[in-house]
Amino acid sequence: MERIIVSLLETDAYKFSMGQTIYHHFGDYKTTWTFKCRNENVKFTPEMVEEIKTQIRMYCNLRFDEDELEYLDNIKWIKGSYVDFLRIWKPRYKDFIIGTDSPCGLTIQTVGTWLNTSMYEIPVLSIVNEVYFRMAYNYNELLDSFKEKLKDKIDGIYSGVYELGNFSEFGLRRRLSGEAQAIAVEELCKINCPGTKFVGTSNVYLAKKYGITAVGTMAHEWVMCIGQGNHKHNPAFSNWFALEAWVKEYGILNGTALTDTITTDCFLEDFQLTFATLFSGVRHDSGDPYAWGEKMIAHYKYLDIDPKTKTLLFSDSLDFEKATALNRYFKDRVRPAFGIGTYISNDTKVDALNIVMKTTLCNGVDVAKLSDVPGKGMCQNPEYLDYLNTCIKWRMENTLGNNSLRV
Repeated sequence: MERIIVSLLETDAYKFSMGQTIYHHFGDYKTTWTFKCRNENVKFTPEMVEEIKTQIRMYCNLRFDEDELEYLDNIKWIKGSYVDFLRIWKPRYKDFIIGTDSPCGLTIQTVGTWLNTSMYEIPVLSIVNEVYFRMAYNYNELLDSFKEKLKDKIDGIYSGVYELGNFSEFGLRRRLSGEAQAIAVEELCKINCPGTKFVGTSNVYLAKKYGITAVGTMAHEWVMCIGQGNHKHNPAFSNWFALEAWVKEYGILNGTALTDTITTDCFLEDFQLTFATLFSGVRHDSGDPYAWGEKMIAHYKYLDIDPKTKTLLFSDSLDFEKATALNRYFKDRVRPAFGIGTYISNDTKVDALNIVMKTTLCNGVDVAKLSDVPGKGMCQNPEYLDYLNTCIKWRMENTLGNNSLRV
């Protein structure tokens, strides 16, 4: 199979924004990441596993070239010191542990510095997806169905069925293939329609290629590692530690806060006037999006911040129909925006994979993501999960006061 990951830019933009802050402030942190396939009845054959290994080896042979580094250096929030680090950075195949001992037939762990292992997540998931769909199905037939569905989506925008406001493509990790994602982004760049504006992609490589914005700020790993990877921290205050570190690095730049790592209610305890003012908006990734949006609007109003000056970025399993409904519901009260992933990058006649790769240890300490609904969390130690829930419960029951709001 041809090389799947063709450039070290072929990752999500938030890997660079987190990576820069890791480099400047948390370079000694070590993490373990664990792959999980949430689909039932999906089986990776031994041949697929060998191809995945081969593709990861090829990925580890890549380096940034000067043209790519110059592109990164021209992004206003990226600093020259980090660009110089990337000039000598390279992935390490020794950081990977790949096996077959799981119900789906594939296990992947990465172990090493957070600087390294954070960068592996998105390319690995992209490789696993493309290997699976090329080897389990007739790829050309899938690509044809992908193109047909993409045309229907775009026709729906021009006919007025869809009104998406500002939206971005977030589908790199679960795309059908690099070819399919590039086709989608190229076609979306051509859209010129009132009520819908394609503003960018999370894929930095494609953002550079098509001259559009590379979109992304922070992921759950940021809150998990900063808040829980230091044994001196009470994990119920994970969001405060994570937001404080972000502001230290970026000030008012590059500021969309992720709310649901240890539940949005707990997040709001720390998202008070200073943070709510500095961050341009917040991102939704689990739970009822309407209830979440109302909660965020009420919180901004409580802080005497005009919600119309803030962005609510929705990114949880969206399609054009859901995004249209949310846009029409919220557009007169806030600045809604949408990050749409698998529906754009891997909508074919067969079901997409639901695969993830999450941080499970930081500095030898268990870490966990709770989210606002069951099923999206991931933790290998039930005792730690109980501890985390106990800490959060105690905080929510004992520290609610004049600086807090529950809706």
